[in-house]
Amino acid sequence: MASEILQIKPQVEHDMYQTSRATRVRVTSEDKKAQTMKALRSLTIAIAIPLSLTLFIIFKFGSPKRYRTIMAKPIWFPPLWLINLASIRSSFSMSLAAWFVWVNCGFHMNSDALPLYISQISLSIVWHPLQLINDSIWFSFLVCLLHFGTIFACYLSFRKFNHFATDLVKPCLVWSAFLTIITCKLLII
Repeated sequence: MASEILQIKPQVEHDMYQTSRATRVRVTSEDKKAQTMKALRSLTIAIAIPLSLTLFIIFKFGSPKRYRTIMAKPIWFPPLWLINLASIRSSFSMSLAAWFVWVNCGFHMNSDALPLYISQISLSIVWHPLQLINDSIWFSFLVCLLHFGTIFACYLSFRKFNHFATDLVKPCLVWSAFLTIITCKLLII
C-alpha cells in the first residue's frame, strides 16, 4: 500500500505541474491577445488622428482656384490631386513611424521626439491652406522650411529607437523638400 501511495504521488505532482503549466500557457496567450488588441487600438488611434486632420484640411481647402490658374507654372509642378494624395501618404507614414517610436518607448526616453512630431503634424496641416488658399507665399515658404527642418529633426530623433521608423520618414523628407522647392519657385513666379 505504501508503494501504491508513492507511485500515485509522483503522478499527482506531475498532473498538478501539467495543469499549472497549461493554466500558465492559457493566461499567457490571453495576455498576449490583450496586448495585441491594445497595440492595434493604439496603432489605429496613432494613425487615425493625424490622417483625419489631414483629410479634413484637404476636403475643407482642397480645390483652390489659385493653384490651377497659375499660367507660368513649370511642367514639373504636380497636379493638385497628387499634392493631396502625397500629403495623405506623408501623414500616414509619419504617424506609423511615430507609433513605432512610441512602441519602443522613444517618446518616454527622448524628450525631443514627441514635441518634434507634434510640430511636424501642425506644420504639415498649416501649409496646405497657406499655400493653396491664401496668397501668403512668403509665410508658406517659411512654414515649408520649418516643416522640412522638423521632419529632419524627427528623422534624427527616431533613428535612435527604430530604424524602420526612419525608413518611413525618408519619403516624407523628400516630399517636404519637393514642396519647399515648389513654394520657392512660386515666390519667383
